[in-house]
Amino acid sequence: MRRLLLLLAFLATPAVAEDLVLGLSQNRIGITANFDGSEILVFGAVRRDAPAPGDTPGVIVTVTGPAEPVTVWRKARQFGIWINTERVDVDAAPSFYAVATNRPWDDIISDTEDLRHRISIDRAIRSVGNAVHDSPNFTAALVRLREQTGLYQNAVSTVTLSQATLFSTAIALPANLTEGSYAVRVLLTRDRAVVAEGTATIDVRKIGLERTLYRMAHDRPLVYGLVSIVIAVTAGWAAAALFRWARG
Repeated sequence: MRRLLLLLAFLATPAVAEDLVLGLSQNRIGITANFDGSEILVFGAVRRDAPAPGDTPGVIVTVTGPAEPVTVWRKARQFGIWINTERVDVDAAPSFYAVATNRPWDDIISDTEDLRHRISIDRAIRSVGNAVHDSPNFTAALVRLREQTGLYQNAVSTVTLSQATLFSTAIALPANLTEGSYAVRVLLTRDRAVVAEGTATIDVRKIGLERTLYRMAHDRPLVYGLVSIVIAVTAGWAAAALFRWARG
């Protein structure tokens, strides 16, 4: 009877509702000719309708760039030269992806929850219907190459969480960013399950002359081609004239 009463009392106790409030140090990034990267500070707080439970929650922050199809090739040496032999077509891979946590990965999220919410880098990449028997190795190669250039980042235990309420982390954005809208997600976890989620966006655009040339190349390719030819001819003529002048 006592155990039954304790169980009923536990079930009658309402769970603490938690929500996320988040902010960004900047929500617009302009790409210019001398753009060498940037850094985004993601910060916020956990909002509750009752005192926080005693355990420390998990906090996961992700930043996702525009998705794009990618073809990954395998090279093999044949007849003394290296050639492309096999390929895997990845349906959609983020052009940029960073994931940061406040604790070790296995402590804050289960594999089932990771699959459901597509949080880890591997789960953020969609590659289906490939006939190559070891297609996961192709995906792993894509992740490895993009990690080397800073386009994919796995920053475990870099999120600061104070008093189980205030959180913050810095995400480094490399210079080779793709233009578009970048999605920011913050997920709160308890018992390795997601209990709350907050989202925001970062707008990454070319500005100035770079933006003008980009728009011209896509909207008026014929004009862009003619302008490129004129610039190339003019630059060649100017270089030749300068060389003749320097020779006396």
